[in-house]
Amino acid sequence: MWRELSFIVERDWVERWCDALLEVGAASVQAEDADADSPDEQALFGEPGMPAALGWLRTRLCILLRANVDHPQVLRDAAAMLSLQTPLDLVSRVFQDEDWVRLTQSQFEPIRISQRLVITPTWHLTQRESEQAVGLRPSDSELGITLILDPGLAFGTGSHPTTRLCLRWLDQRLVAGQSLLDYGCGSGILAIAAVKLGAGPVYGVDIDEQAVRSSQDNATLNRVSIDWRSTRQPAPPACDVVVANILATPLKLLAPMLESLVRPGGDLILAGLLERQIDEVSRCYPAIALQAFAIEDGWACLAGKRA
Repeated sequence: MWRELSFIVERDWVERWCDALLEVGAASVQAEDADADSPDEQALFGEPGMPAALGWLRTRLCILLRANVDHPQVLRDAAAMLSLQTPLDLVSRVFQDEDWVRLTQSQFEPIRISQRLVITPTWHLTQRESEQAVGLRPSDSELGITLILDPGLAFGTGSHPTTRLCLRWLDQRLVAGQSLLDYGCGSGILAIAAVKLGAGPVYGVDIDEQAVRSSQDNATLNRVSIDWRSTRQPAPPACDVVVANILATPLKLLAPMLESLVRPGGDLILAGLLERQIDEVSRCYPAIALQAFAIEDGWACLAGKRA
């Protein structure tokens, strides 16, 4: 059995409350916008290059404790560490432990990207699909190309429109034998798809070491060979295709570097930006005439050739 306690704190106290609660025995502490789903909801994207937001003006802390723990004492101890009074607006509920792995897996079904591309978690693979996905069985029109991907710490499961838009560009426009760079590779899904679609050599780069490790693991799972690098390593050579599915601000800041990584006559694909950000991002790439390849749910994918 578990007990969840929640109460509201102001932004300046969020980090201190979290630290104190974990110090005195909380199993976990989760911060949420206390005004979510109301006119006062505040969106925090944490986009690189933008001022860092420290939290919501009113933050609800949700604390998880074992049900047999003296929860009033935990709150008193945490409050004492901060020289504050025990919260008065406390909400408490008790629930049973569950098979969280099974519940989490149930949220992720295979995702059909196109007629021949499908993303499948390992727990949904049939024997035939497993053999086809890793090259032990020839691809056929029924199965197409299976990308094996379990949700993890890095972005890119195929559930977000930006990932799907990039995958559709690769499915429709990528030519076998072209070299490709996936900049900001996340889970590595775009680079893995490129290899399975016949590209090579293929490179993946990310600023996050965890993302690089996740990409390596996913490439091993799919039995494909990709040159993975962190941004602290030498940049790959210019490629026929460069795809960057990140966010609008880093896409603008990285524009000169991304342009330089596209060979003359090569293609640049950008995603992670909203439809209303198309013009401001496109203006940062004078050597490439970027146009909207596709738009889905307000998210845009831009593509263009380098002169």
